[in-house]
Amino acid sequence: MPDNKSRPSQEQPWENGWAPDTSRAPGTRRLWLAGGLAVATIVACVTAIALNDKPVDDKSEARQGQTLSDEETGGGLISFATPSTSGSPTPTGKKSTAASASPKTSSSPEAQGSSTPHASAAPSASSTTKPPAPKPAATRRSVRSVNYPDRYWHVSGGLVKLDQVGGSESRADSTFTVVKGLADSSCSTFVTADGTYLRHRDFVLRAERNDGSALFKQDATFCAVPSSYSSGAVMLESVNYPGRFLRHKNFALRLDTYGYGSNHREDFSFNLVDGLA
Repeated sequence: MPDNKSRPSQEQPWENGWAPDTSRAPGTRRLWLAGGLAVATIVACVTAIALNDKPVDDKSEARQGQTLSDEETGGGLISFATPSTSGSPTPTGKKSTAASASPKTSSSPEAQGSSTPHASAAPSASSTTKPPAPKPAATRRSVRSVNYPDRYWHVSGGLVKLDQVGGSESRADSTFTVVKGLADSSCSTFVTADGTYLRHRDFVLRAERNDGSALFKQDATFCAVPSSYSSGAVMLESVNYPGRFLRHKNFALRLDTYGYGSNHREDFSFNLVDGLA
């Protein structure tokens, strides 16, 4: 039967012949293990610090903007990617905003280096084109007889006669301002140089001041119709006496009925010409 080599009981070491090993201090093995572990930890920390402080080599420079894997960083330490100078990387298959911007063509003022600013561009046509001048509401005219072409309407003594023109005063009295009719804007009213109006009263044409009455406005309004006697001439019909037209009789202007039975129908026709004064 083999001998029992198990450790003798330590309760009576001297009685059973076993004695403790006094050649080394107790717990030496644990101290060595602890010291080795501490040294290994320090070496690992120093190595990691040295790797982090090491300059980026060519390979890492070529891979800027990418996060390294755990195996590449060594020791499982977190490594932050170096930010790219051109901003965030463009995802695959998508165009970046800067790349999609339309480049300036060589024909644009900016590409050609033109010094002309946008503010000095040619103004729009609406700012340079002058609006058309409004047509004058009044026109200066003289009234000439068709069958007596050397005679014109002429104010003399408050009445309108058919006279030959003399000096400057006579020419001024034979020039009228034609305005829109006082009673009908589609017709005409004649105003003298001194501000009186031509109106018919008792069927006689005379120059009088406007009293503002409705009757005066009607008496001073005449509508022009083409003459049946002379091409380009007109006949002036009373607005409140339809069928009656201005005519000269004995070289005096009056309102008279016009018809096929009328004598001297040419007396009803007049030409409106440029003012003599």
